[in-house]
Amino acid sequence: MQIDRRNFLKTAGLGASSLLAAQNRPNILWIIGDDLGVELGCYGDPIVKTPNMDRLAAEGVRFMHCFTTAPVCSASRSGFNVGMYQIATGTHNHRSHRKDGYELPAGARLITDRMRQAGYFTANITDIAPGVKGTAKTDFNFKATKPFDGTHWNQRKPGQPFFAQINFQAPHKGPAFVAARKQKALMDPAKVPLPPYYPDHPVVRDEVANYYDAVQLLDHQVGVTLKQLEQDGILDNTVIFMFGDNGRCLLRGKQWLYDPGTRIPLIVRYPGVLPKGQVRKDPVVALDFNAQSLVYAGIPVPKEYHGQPLFGSKPREVVFTARDRCDMTVDRIRAVRSSRYKLIRNFLPDRPYTQFNEYIKNSYPTLTVLHELHARGKLNAVQEQFMASKRPEIEFYDLEADPHEVNNLAASPKHKKLVSEFTAKLNNWLRDMDDRGAVLESQEVLEREEPRLQVKQ
Repeated sequence: MQIDRRNFLKTAGLGASSLLAAQNRPNILWIIGDDLGVELGCYGDPIVKTPNMDRLAAEGVRFMHCFTTAPVCSASRSGFNVGMYQIATGTHNHRSHRKDGYELPAGARLITDRMRQAGYFTANITDIAPGVKGTAKTDFNFKATKPFDGTHWNQRKPGQPFFAQINFQAPHKGPAFVAARKQKALMDPAKVPLPPYYPDHPVVRDEVANYYDAVQLLDHQVGVTLKQLEQDGILDNTVIFMFGDNGRCLLRGKQWLYDPGTRIPLIVRYPGVLPKGQVRKDPVVALDFNAQSLVYAGIPVPKEYHGQPLFGSKPREVVFTARDRCDMTVDRIRAVRSSRYKLIRNFLPDRPYTQFNEYIKNSYPTLTVLHELHARGKLNAVQEQFMASKRPEIEFYDLEADPHEVNNLAASPKHKKLVSEFTAKLNNWLRDMDDRGAVLESQEVLEREEPRLQVKQ
């Protein structure tokens, strides 16, 4: 029986995945920008040039309030590649379980395992076109014996659908930031917008400008990928999910639960199935594009999943995020966010925002500037907040009035009811997740995981 592809896949997008005929299954491609925030033209950034990602948005659905489950790559990837929160699977500490053979608990599996079982060829793409490569990054905090079948979609059997990821390093700090500065068109540091918690300093402006350069490098790589898909004749039969693995790699972004650390772009393009140029403002979490990928592949979403399909599900009221140990820096922070409000709970409030982290010390020159200006008394009141020796246990922000999250309303009488409601939501979630981060790693484990330095609980 011939199935009308457009109407059928619209039904599949509403959750009727069991009806999806094998011959109509689309290819599915995740394009992942390492440490990519929402500094894209299609997200309203006034200075960046991102025509290729803007094209995806114009031809698909753009989610304005998408958040990763963690503000650092390994914990976040251990979440969205599994469809479950990392604090529930014991994969919450950054770069953990690299030496102990830790396996996911019962019911938790990589999405590639589910795709492979359903007949998909799975690939972590490396060679895309001359001069453009994927990194094949996985960075899972658990043992994964064979996460992918190959390194390119052209390695699949004739007629076989593929599920693939392309991991681009830009705009992650390191070689990509150096490569970004070799482009012809570079960002003028004098023109980059600075949040109020950054001092207006040449070093700060240069770091932010370099991040923008890296975003534009990523856009070029995305453009090459789209061209290759088109040349191979598979662009319009491939669902593309374009997103970041966590927020931007700048101070108060990556490793923190403020929006720059967890808010990411999410664009889904599926010609003939999804509307062009649609904008969604309801909060979604990275686990949801995992669930939606299963739906498009005709795989039932497991009952254990914390993710839900992006299309056809009841919109979420709130999403949750979590920060745990990052390298040698022990911490435990949890947050709940709606489209407008966010509550952050610091479980170790006696520690400063700037407790030592070797990666941040070496990679974030803005931090050095803050330390120097703080010592000279040259920071304003907003900038001084980040240099405090302790943190409040509760932070509460109205993102509509205060998008930079600098005016803590936790003690505001006007917001008392909201603070109570969001606290209850967070507590219920932690109970439902059986939060593994509630018990910190032992000193023995810390020293094994982080032999470079003596780690203090």
